Amino acid sequence: MSLQLENVTLKVRGETYIDEANLQLDGGSFNVLLGHTLAGKTTLMRLMAGLDTPTRGRVWLGGRDMTDVPVRQRNVSMVYQQFINYPTLNVFDNIASPLKQAKVARAEIQRRVEETAHMLGIDHLLGRYPQALSGGQQQRTAMARALVKDADLVLFDEPLVNLDYKLRESLRVEMRKLFASRDTLAVYATTEPAEALALGGTTVLLKEGRIVQSGPSEAVYRQPCNLEAASLFGEPPINLLAAEIAGGECRIGRQRLPLPAAWQRLEEGHYRLGVRPHHVSLAPLATGEALCLPVQVRVAEIGGSETFLHMTHDEIDLVAHLGGIHELAVDQALEIHLPCAEMFVFEPGGELLLSPASPATAARA
Repeated sequence: MSLQLENVTLKVRGETYIDEANLQLDGGSFNVLLGHTLAGKTTLMRLMAGLDTPTRGRVWLGGRDMTDVPVRQRNVSMVYQQFINYPTLNVFDNIASPLKQAKVARAEIQRRVEETAHMLGIDHLLGRYPQALSGGQQQRTAMARALVKDADLVLFDEPLVNLDYKLRESLRVEMRKLFASRDTLAVYATTEPAEALALGGTTVLLKEGRIVQSGPSEAVYRQPCNLEAASLFGEPPINLLAAEIAGGECRIGRQRLPLPAAWQRLEEGHYRLGVRPHHVSLAPLATGEALCLPVQVRVAEIGGSETFLHMTHDEIDLVAHLGGIHELAVDQALEIHLPCAEMFVFEPGGELLLSPASPATAARA
């Protein structure tokens, strides 16, 4: 049961919420909408579900034009970040409620509720009421209610955001397993790049109501189409440096650095360089070329087994994600090493020229 958005646009009182969205999602796939708060994720899902009607464009589900079909006539389920359960119904009846509304036979309801509850590990809670459940158990109940009806399309609007870290990790793993065995189209919204990578499948990058890029999650992460996509898919965001290639050198601010071999085919001119925080090193590299830059420490955030080091180079803010504990003083002078093999090169307008996944072959001749 595939989903297709064709030039879908939503305007409210003259303001554009979704701008010319074109997207093809295959049946049985798991898809992640990734973007900052107010990027348009919830709005796009409401258009997919039929809760809102686009101002322009068409929504197709399974080859059928569903643009003007009301949500009650669609086989769609949605899970929200809030724990939405009926307080006067026990877990069994909460899960069974959509089946009862559809007048499914009692024996079939019993079978499907028990099967779905077992998959989500709440079969021992069927007699309890929501107020007697933990937050994780309540969210599992809401998820079970969405899954039990075997909907063609299941939408998850940041369903794990209110749960603690350990429980979120556990549910992510369960969700991957759950949808691997179901012929259901799933769409999952999140603001967290790490969650998109953990869930796998397809990632759709959204910014201000526009689809920036879509494709297999790891491919979008490793080869963003432009600077905007690279900035969206990373936490902390990718480090960006303005550079000029001239006279056989790479010039960054006042620094004059030897031009890396992989960049020899680039024309002279101005570029933007990008390197992800976990590739920044405080020590010289054992192998391969690197750009070495002097920096000043702003703050070192120590979090158990890792350190997020915030620095400046010529008033440019940079971040390094370092393993281990690094106790560094504010304003301390350091040198950082940026591995050329892990760097992105963008045109001034933001289009990708070189990436770690596609070295010099993508460069301008």
